[in-house]
Amino acid sequence: MPSKKILESKQQIVAELAGKLRRAQSGVLVKYQGITVGDDTEMRKKLRAAEVEYVVMKNSLTKRACDIVGYTAWDEHLSGMNAIAISYNDPVAPAKILKEYADKIKTFEIRAGFLDGAVIDAATVVKLASIPSKETLLARLLGSLQSPISSLARALQAILDKNGSAGSEAPAAEATAE
Repeated sequence: MPSKKILESKQQIVAELAGKLRRAQSGVLVKYQGITVGDDTEMRKKLRAAEVEYVVMKNSLTKRACDIVGYTAWDEHLSGMNAIAISYNDPVAPAKILKEYADKIKTFEIRAGFLDGAVIDAATVVKLASIPSKETLLARLLGSLQSPISSLARALQAILDKNGSAGSEAPAAEATAE
């Protein structure tokens, strides 16, 4: 039986993880076995740059936190060496970064995830990773919105260029006659 101090420490860790899972927009559970120190360092750097928190925790503590939040579907994946990537801002970032390493390292595997409070399977995490970034989507939207306006401006300019010299002299002549 663990001491009261150790038990309280573990309860605090579980409560903190449960709070993080509740606040997060998305997260990905991975089996991080077989990743080299160099790859792990590079991956953690990319995750930090994307403002994604990466946590390696005992499966028993992770299970308790998931039970509190309602992610009981993760229970079947909580064996072996696991880590969780949690994003509070960009729901696609953890999936994108971790998929890159899962493709590169055969033993590094995406197990499950969550998105807006709902548990998703590994296949859905992989599909999520294929979604373009928020910035790319915004740029595409702005380009789509700008295209018709640009076409209209070019059409109006062509009309002015074609009829511009005759049309611009007539109002000037009328203005000087008055």
